[in-house]
Amino acid sequence: MAFMGVDVGSLSCDAVLVDDTGKLMGWTVVPTGARNIESIKRARSEVLGRTGLLESEVEALIATGYGRDRVEGRLAAVTEITCHARGIQALLPGTELLVDIGGQDSKSMRLDGKGNVMEFAMNDKCAAGTGRFLEAMARALEVDVGELGDLDRGAGGNVTLSSMCTVFAESEVVSLIAAGAEVPEIVRGLHRAIANRTVALVKRVAPASSGLKIAMSGGVARNPGVVRALGEALDCNLSIPAEPDIVGALGAALIAMERAQRQ
Repeated sequence: MAFMGVDVGSLSCDAVLVDDTGKLMGWTVVPTGARNIESIKRARSEVLGRTGLLESEVEALIATGYGRDRVEGRLAAVTEITCHARGIQALLPGTELLVDIGGQDSKSMRLDGKGNVMEFAMNDKCAAGTGRFLEAMARALEVDVGELGDLDRGAGGNVTLSSMCTVFAESEVVSLIAAGAEVPEIVRGLHRAIANRTVALVKRVAPASSGLKIAMSGGVARNPGVVRALGEALDCNLSIPAEPDIVGALGAALIAMERAQRQ
Protein backbone atom coordinates (compact mmCIF):
# COMPACT_ATOMS: atom_id res chain seq x y z
CA MET A 1 0.00 0.00 0.00
CA ALA A 2 1.37 3.41 -0.97
CA PHE A 3 0.39 7.06 -0.76
CA MET A 4 1.36 9.82 -3.17
CA GLY A 5 1.95 13.54 -2.86
CA VAL A 6 2.24 15.79 -5.92
CA ASP A 7 3.51 19.37 -5.64
CA VAL A 8 2.91 21.38 -8.81
CA GLY A 9 5.15 24.45 -8.70
CA SER A 10 6.05 27.08 -11.27
CA LEU A 11 9.46 25.59 -12.10
CA SER A 12 9.15 21.95 -11.05
CA CYS A 13 6.54 19.28 -10.47
CA ASP A 14 7.50 16.95 -7.62
CA ALA A 15 6.00 13.57 -6.79
CA VAL A 16 6.65 11.47 -3.68
CA LEU A 17 5.51 8.03 -2.55
CA VAL A 18 5.42 6.82 1.07
CA ASP A 19 4.34 3.48 2.52
CA ASP A 20 1.75 2.95 5.25
CA THR A 21 4.33 3.75 7.95
CA GLY A 22 5.29 7.06 6.35
CA LYS A 23 8.62 5.77 5.06
CA LEU A 24 9.83 7.48 1.90
CA MET A 25 9.69 5.00 -0.98
CA GLY A 26 10.68 7.21 -3.90
CA TRP A 27 10.48 10.65 -5.44
CA THR A 28 11.04 12.57 -8.64
CA VAL A 29 11.40 16.21 -9.68
CA VAL A 30 10.57 17.20 -13.27
CA PRO A 31 10.41 20.64 -14.94
CA THR A 32 6.88 22.03 -14.99
CA GLY A 33 7.21 23.70 -18.37
CA ALA A 34 4.36 25.41 -20.18
CA ARG A 35 1.94 22.47 -19.89
CA ASN A 36 1.63 21.38 -16.29
CA ILE A 37 -0.86 18.62 -17.08
CA GLU A 38 1.87 16.79 -19.00
CA SER A 39 4.40 17.45 -16.23
CA ILE A 40 2.01 16.04 -13.63
CA LYS A 41 1.53 12.85 -15.69
CA ARG A 42 5.28 12.52 -16.18
CA ALA A 43 6.05 13.01 -12.47
CA ARG A 44 3.45 10.43 -11.44
CA SER A 45 4.70 7.96 -14.03
CA GLU A 46 8.35 8.44 -13.05
CA VAL A 47 7.86 7.99 -9.32
CA LEU A 48 5.81 4.84 -9.92
CA GLY A 49 8.49 3.53 -12.26
CA ARG A 50 11.22 4.17 -9.71
CA THR A 51 9.38 2.22 -7.03
CA GLY A 52 8.02 -0.53 -9.28
CA LEU A 53 4.45 0.22 -8.25
CA LEU A 54 1.27 0.38 -10.31
CA GLU A 55 -1.18 3.27 -10.21
CA SER A 56 -3.76 0.88 -8.71
CA GLU A 57 -1.47 0.31 -5.71
CA VAL A 58 -1.65 3.97 -4.69
CA GLU A 59 -4.29 4.18 -1.96
CA ALA A 60 -4.65 7.97 -1.93
CA LEU A 61 -3.11 11.10 -3.44
CA ILE A 62 -2.95 14.65 -2.09
CA ALA A 63 -2.04 17.52 -4.42
CA THR A 64 -0.41 20.80 -3.42
CA GLY A 65 1.29 23.77 -5.07
CA TYR A 66 -0.13 26.47 -7.30
CA GLY A 67 -1.29 23.86 -9.85
CA ARG A 68 -2.83 21.48 -7.32
CA ASP A 69 -6.33 21.74 -8.81
CA ARG A 70 -4.98 20.30 -12.07
CA VAL A 71 -4.10 16.94 -10.50
CA GLU A 72 -6.65 14.29 -11.41
CA GLY A 73 -7.72 11.54 -9.04
CA ARG A 74 -6.70 13.43 -5.91
CA LEU A 75 -8.25 12.77 -2.54
CA ALA A 76 -7.94 16.50 -1.83
CA ALA A 77 -5.96 19.62 -2.64
CA VAL A 78 -4.05 21.04 0.34
CA THR A 79 -2.18 24.35 0.62
CA GLU A 80 1.62 24.49 0.29
CA ILE A 81 1.89 25.96 3.79
CA THR A 82 0.31 22.92 5.45
CA CYS A 83 2.22 20.44 3.29
CA HIS A 84 5.62 22.09 3.79
CA ALA A 85 5.09 22.16 7.55
CA ARG A 86 4.23 18.46 7.59
CA GLY A 87 7.10 17.57 5.28
CA ILE A 88 9.81 19.44 7.17
CA GLN A 89 8.68 17.89 10.45
CA ALA A 90 9.26 14.45 8.92
CA LEU A 91 12.70 15.37 7.56
CA LEU A 92 13.95 17.69 10.31
CA PRO A 93 11.87 17.08 13.45
CA GLY A 94 11.44 20.01 15.81
CA THR A 95 11.81 22.73 13.17
CA GLU A 96 10.36 25.98 14.53
CA LEU A 97 10.84 28.27 11.55
CA LEU A 98 10.81 27.26 7.89
CA VAL A 99 11.93 29.44 5.00
CA ASP A 100 10.81 28.17 1.62
CA ILE A 101 12.04 29.85 -1.56
CA GLY A 102 10.67 28.33 -4.71
CA GLY A 103 10.43 29.20 -8.37
CA GLN A 104 8.29 32.30 -8.07
CA ASP A 105 7.37 32.88 -4.44
CA SER A 106 8.87 32.93 -0.94
CA LYS A 107 7.31 31.82 2.34
CA SER A 108 8.22 31.97 5.99
CA MET A 109 6.40 29.74 8.47
CA ARG A 110 6.47 29.80 12.25
CA LEU A 111 5.93 26.25 13.46
CA ASP A 112 5.26 24.77 16.89
CA GLY A 113 8.03 22.17 16.56
CA LYS A 114 5.48 19.44 15.86
CA GLY A 115 4.67 20.26 12.24
CA ASN A 116 1.77 22.61 12.96
CA VAL A 117 1.67 26.12 11.47
CA MET A 118 1.33 28.94 14.00
CA GLU A 119 1.77 31.83 11.57
CA PHE A 120 3.00 32.36 8.02
CA ALA A 121 3.90 35.11 5.58
CA MET A 122 4.07 34.73 1.82
CA ASN A 123 5.43 36.84 -1.02
CA ASP A 124 3.65 35.68 -4.17
CA LYS A 125 3.20 39.04 -5.90
CA CYS A 126 6.79 39.40 -7.10
CA ALA A 127 9.44 36.90 -8.22
CA ALA A 128 12.29 38.89 -6.63
CA GLY A 129 14.70 36.61 -4.81
CA THR A 130 13.15 33.40 -6.14
CA GLY A 131 14.34 30.75 -8.57
CA ARG A 132 13.17 32.76 -11.58
CA PHE A 133 15.05 35.80 -10.28
CA LEU A 134 18.25 33.77 -10.01
CA GLU A 135 17.75 32.37 -13.51
CA ALA A 136 17.49 35.91 -14.91
CA MET A 137 20.62 37.00 -13.04
CA ALA A 138 22.53 33.96 -14.30
CA ARG A 139 21.61 34.86 -17.87
CA ALA A 140 22.85 38.41 -17.35
CA LEU A 141 26.14 37.06 -15.97
CA GLU A 142 26.34 34.45 -18.75
CA VAL A 143 26.76 31.56 -16.32
CA ASP A 144 24.71 28.48 -15.54
CA VAL A 145 22.28 29.06 -12.68
CA GLY A 146 23.74 26.01 -10.94
CA GLU A 147 27.13 27.74 -10.76
CA LEU A 148 25.90 30.80 -8.84
CA GLY A 149 26.05 29.13 -5.44
CA ASP A 150 29.82 28.78 -5.43
CA LEU A 151 30.82 31.82 -7.47
CA ASP A 152 30.75 34.18 -4.49
CA ARG A 153 33.22 32.21 -2.35
CA GLY A 154 35.97 34.57 -1.21
CA ALA A 155 34.14 37.70 -2.39
CA GLY A 156 34.43 40.69 -0.08
CA GLY A 157 30.86 41.88 -0.37
CA ASN A 158 31.69 45.27 -1.86
CA VAL A 159 28.80 45.27 -4.34
CA THR A 160 25.29 46.21 -3.24
CA LEU A 161 22.24 45.98 -5.48
CA SER A 162 19.83 48.88 -5.26
CA SER A 163 16.82 47.03 -6.71
CA MET A 164 15.35 43.56 -6.32
CA CYS A 165 12.95 43.98 -9.23
CA THR A 166 14.03 41.33 -11.73
CA VAL A 167 14.02 43.74 -14.68
CA PHE A 168 15.90 46.53 -12.90
CA ALA A 169 18.30 44.14 -11.16
CA GLU A 170 19.21 42.54 -14.47
CA SER A 171 19.97 45.98 -15.93
CA GLU A 172 22.00 46.82 -12.85
CA VAL A 173 24.04 43.62 -13.18
CA VAL A 174 24.79 44.45 -16.82
CA SER A 175 25.91 47.95 -15.77
CA LEU A 176 28.13 46.54 -13.02
CA ILE A 177 29.80 44.20 -15.52
CA ALA A 178 30.38 47.11 -17.91
CA ALA A 179 31.91 49.11 -15.04
CA GLY A 180 34.41 46.33 -14.39
CA ALA A 181 32.93 44.76 -11.26
CA GLU A 182 34.14 41.21 -10.62
CA VAL A 183 31.55 38.46 -11.14
CA PRO A 184 32.07 36.93 -7.65
CA GLU A 185 31.41 40.35 -6.07
CA ILE A 186 28.23 40.80 -8.11
CA VAL A 187 27.01 37.32 -7.17
CA ARG A 188 27.78 38.00 -3.51
CA GLY A 189 25.72 41.19 -3.78
CA LEU A 190 22.83 39.24 -5.32
CA HIS A 191 22.88 36.63 -2.56
CA ARG A 192 23.00 39.29 0.16
CA ALA A 193 20.08 41.12 -1.44
CA ILE A 194 18.01 37.91 -1.49
CA ALA A 195 18.92 37.23 2.15
CA ASN A 196 17.94 40.75 3.27
CA ARG A 197 14.60 40.49 1.47
CA THR A 198 13.96 37.08 3.04
CA VAL A 199 14.81 38.34 6.53
CA ALA A 200 12.06 40.94 6.18
CA LEU A 201 9.62 38.12 5.44
CA VAL A 202 10.89 36.10 8.40
CA LYS A 203 10.43 39.00 10.80
CA ARG A 204 6.74 39.15 9.91
CA VAL A 205 6.24 35.77 11.62
CA ALA A 206 9.16 35.72 14.07
CA PRO A 207 10.35 39.20 15.10
CA ALA A 208 12.91 37.52 17.35
CA SER A 209 14.22 34.43 15.55
CA SER A 210 17.35 33.99 17.66
CA GLY A 211 17.50 30.54 19.24
CA LEU A 212 14.87 29.02 16.97
CA LYS A 213 15.54 25.84 15.02
CA ILE A 214 15.44 27.20 11.46
CA ALA A 215 15.30 25.18 8.24
CA MET A 216 15.13 26.06 4.56
CA SER A 217 13.34 24.26 1.74
CA GLY A 218 12.66 24.84 -1.94
CA GLY A 219 14.92 24.74 -4.96
CA VAL A 220 16.86 27.85 -3.91
CA ALA A 221 18.04 25.93 -0.82
CA ARG A 222 20.36 24.12 -3.24
CA ASN A 223 22.24 27.40 -3.74
CA PRO A 224 24.94 27.41 -1.01
CA GLY A 225 25.62 31.12 -1.57
CA VAL A 226 22.04 32.06 -0.67
CA VAL A 227 22.11 29.68 2.29
CA ARG A 228 25.35 31.25 3.58
CA ALA A 229 24.05 34.80 3.12
CA LEU A 230 20.74 34.02 4.82
CA GLY A 231 22.50 32.28 7.70
CA GLU A 232 24.69 35.35 8.20
CA ALA A 233 21.68 37.70 8.03
CA LEU A 234 19.74 35.63 10.57
CA ASP A 235 22.87 34.87 12.62
CA CYS A 236 22.14 31.15 12.66
CA ASN A 237 23.05 27.85 11.04
CA LEU A 238 20.27 26.88 8.66
CA SER A 239 19.30 23.21 8.46
CA ILE A 240 18.82 21.99 4.89
CA PRO A 241 17.13 18.64 4.15
CA ALA A 242 18.93 16.33 1.74
CA GLU A 243 16.21 16.87 -0.88
CA PRO A 244 14.89 20.40 -0.27
CA ASP A 245 12.75 20.38 -3.44
CA ILE A 246 10.41 17.60 -2.28
CA VAL A 247 9.41 18.89 1.17
CA GLY A 248 5.93 19.95 0.00
CA ALA A 249 5.29 16.76 -1.96
CA LEU A 250 6.44 14.64 0.99
CA GLY A 251 4.10 16.51 3.30
CA ALA A 252 1.26 15.94 0.83
CA ALA A 253 2.02 12.19 0.70
CA LEU A 254 2.04 11.95 4.50
CA ILE A 255 -1.26 13.82 4.72
CA ALA A 256 -2.70 11.38 2.12
CA MET A 257 -1.56 8.48 4.31
CA GLU A 258 -3.04 9.97 7.49
CA ARG A 259 -6.38 10.87 5.92
CA ALA A 260 -6.76 7.48 4.24
CA GLN A 261 -5.97 5.66 7.48
CA ARG A 262 -8.50 7.74 9.39
CA GLN A 263 -11.17 6.83 6.85
